[in-house]
Amino acid sequence: MDYAYPWDALVSRLKFQSEPGWARTMAALLMNNPGVRHLLAQADWIVPVPLSTRRLADRGYNQAWEIAKSLRVLGRQRGLSVPAPLAQALVRRGDSPAQHTLDREQRWRNLRHAFLPHPVHGPRVAGRRVLLVDDVCTTGATLQRAAHALRKAGATGVDGLVFARTDEAAAHHSPRPPASLPA
Repeated sequence: MDYAYPWDALVSRLKFQSEPGWARTMAALLMNNPGVRHLLAQADWIVPVPLSTRRLADRGYNQAWEIAKSLRVLGRQRGLSVPAPLAQALVRRGDSPAQHTLDREQRWRNLRHAFLPHPVHGPRVAGRRVLLVDDVCTTGATLQRAAHALRKAGATGVDGLVFARTDEAAAHHSPRPPASLPA
């Protein structure tokens, strides 16, 4: 979806208004796209983009995890083979400013070393294809940095899946179906 009306309001409700139930609606809309079903079928793991410890404590849930979990449930209900979400494949180092408060250049700098493979769970992605899930893509910085960390952990391929993207993100990424993310 384009990150514009009405989808931006839906994302805001999920992310900032303590309404995690909207993740199921987002996952259902994503599941209607044949390209998404193809990505799910190819993946060995679904990995949600992690939040910082403080942001997770403030919000009470990770919206990317809620979407990933809903994709699995809905896929199985539809008889599809959908991999399990691996919530702790990545950890987010430190607590940096929220991406939505920064401009394009600041977003890239903000996430330079933000993601690391989890010391216990990260190795589980080695030799596997991963579907990295997040709610919104604006510049692609989050997806690129997280994909890089997954590749360093040995993932053979990383695809990105987001519910919505901005025009800026669309200009920097290939059209549907989503392309694999470079390391």
